[in-house]
Amino acid sequence: MDEGLAGDHRAGAMQVVMIGLGEEKFALDAGLVREIIDPVPVTKVAGARSFVPSVINVRGNVIPLADLRIRFGMPQPEESADTRIVVIEIELDNEPVLVGVTADKVYEVTEISQTDVQQTPRVGMHWKPEFIRFIAKWREEFVIVPNMERVLN
Repeated sequence: MDEGLAGDHRAGAMQVVMIGLGEEKFALDAGLVREIIDPVPVTKVAGARSFVPSVINVRGNVIPLADLRIRFGMPQPEESADTRIVVIEIELDNEPVLVGVTADKVYEVTEISQTDVQQTPRVGMHWKPEFIRFIAKWREEFVIVPNMERVLN
């Protein structure tokens, strides 16, 4: 639960980028986020993993585009005016890798206090426990802080 809060901004707080997927809200460690861009044309990749079905061109770099809704078994709504791509950098096999993640909405950059971190319930969750770093209370709702290395590996 207290593994490397890379986005620490002040003591006991973690800086995060709040994104929406369907009706759920997720908090991405702000230390992973490189940029947030509008949707761009995608190129489907034959034989790619189901949750990383395509690649995009970001400033001349070809990066995989992941859809966490597929990975989490969530319904896939159509793109809207709020749809964004969050480009994150994660470590896969000890190498930094840029990955685009589709978000239905990007809310804001904010902080989650360590005191608001909750134990991940073992019952009633529809996500694999290994995909979740922890759950935190943000305003009056609970948000999931995913373990992006495990989700995308």
